Amino acid sequence: MEAMSYPRKIRLWTIQWIAPALLIAIATCACDGERISAKPSELALGRKLFADPQLSLDGQVSCATCHDAGRFFTDRRTTSIGVHRRGGTRNSPSLLDVGAMRSFFWDGRETRLEDAVLQPLSNPAEMGLTSAQAAVAKITADPSYAPLLERLRGDFDEGALADALSGYLRSLPPVRSRYDLHATNTTMLSPDERDGLALFQGKAACSECHRIEGQPASFTDHRFHHAGIGFERAAGAVAQTMTKLTTARARKTPIGELILADPQIAELGRFAVTQRPEDLGAFRTPTLRNIANTAPYMHDGSIATLQEAIEREIYYRSLARGRPISLTVTEQRQLLAFLQALSAPADDTGPAAHAGAESAAP
Repeated sequence: MEAMSYPRKIRLWTIQWIAPALLIAIATCACDGERISAKPSELALGRKLFADPQLSLDGQVSCATCHDAGRFFTDRRTTSIGVHRRGGTRNSPSLLDVGAMRSFFWDGRETRLEDAVLQPLSNPAEMGLTSAQAAVAKITADPSYAPLLERLRGDFDEGALADALSGYLRSLPPVRSRYDLHATNTTMLSPDERDGLALFQGKAACSECHRIEGQPASFTDHRFHHAGIGFERAAGAVAQTMTKLTTARARKTPIGELILADPQIAELGRFAVTQRPEDLGAFRTPTLRNIANTAPYMHDGSIATLQEAIEREIYYRSLARGRPISLTVTEQRQLLAFLQALSAPADDTGPAAHAGAESAAP
């Protein structure tokens, strides 16, 4: 057999190894929500839609009401308030870095951001319209949207609405914390921050669920766990609540509508989606990115401070392990210092500047 020439070997090696790698990279860029970039006109449309209270039943609630750019895309309420000042059952998480999430809402009931962004429009406890199509009708009838809609390809429908909102959210600047700046050289962190990182990965066992994976690190395992928070609202009536859920689901009542209307169903957690016994009272592991700026904490907003969150997490993690995790006062201070290093400076104006809007909250 004739020996292969050197140039031919190079070409064959390129085809066998480089080409597949390029295809994988291209596919990754196309599928990774964080990396997709929309056109300026599409971002302008998404930004306007996000801040428009006319897309609610009473003309008072927009997406930005619960996800305020001036507050790192949270509302800092225990649980959010919707149309006609109607209270809900869930704390609004920050939308920064939302493109990196694998599921949405505390129970993970949606796995596509394009589906998740439409739900609040028709939830009676949020924006209260009859459907996403009702929002489309409002938008197309509003002359102020005409210049933006004219730049779109094709008709403006529910799909275009979902694309505009999700594209805008994916465009939000990622959190840039002290940890992000020094992730490749943690010696630049303060001594307390470094010791806190060691505790986070070791004795405190935080990284078992809040994984330091990805670039930037996601600080979540994207899974669902029992945190021992809020389930007492359903305790003693779990069987009845499960029956109530099953009956409502048989009537095709949306899960999100049930959860925000019924505090007991809300505490069923992931079970409301899967109806698997092991998911009873389980909620999505939240990211810890920017954690110091997004109080209050947990799915029901019942934990007011980061220090309290640390104490509760250590307590319930000890119960889950069957043996205590004992942190000294100094170690708790160090762990708190590390968590604060995962956050942007409190006066960081980057998200609000990108949103192009003032604080939406009163």
